[in-house]
Amino acid sequence: MTADEWQAIERAREVLQLPERASLTEIKRSYRRLSKLHHPDTVAGDPEGASEQMYQITAAYEVLIRYCGEYRFPLKREEAENAGLDPYDPEDWWRARFGQDPLWNSRKPRRR
Repeated sequence: MTADEWQAIERAREVLQLPERASLTEIKRSYRRLSKLHHPDTVAGDPEGASEQMYQITAAYEVLIRYCGEYRFPLKREEAENAGLDPYDPEDWWRARFGQDPLWNSRKPRRR
């Protein structure tokens, strides 16, 4: 990613009033909240100013959604492990570490 693209992402983050780390849900929530506040049909007073703000909000949202859309999640267990992600759900994690202990092992492990 180029420096210009990172600057666009940073500007978009500031326009949508997001923290340094945000989930896709937080991005969408912020966009909807700001859209309701600045939509030209709902703002009394200066519709041209509101239209410009709405344009900036929409452009920022599109930049962040494009960035999030290019992120790829590993879909195979081996890829997840190689990426440093834990491919287990919490129950599997617990069973993998404490499954042999008769106190904690109340169920038989699932076959993979």
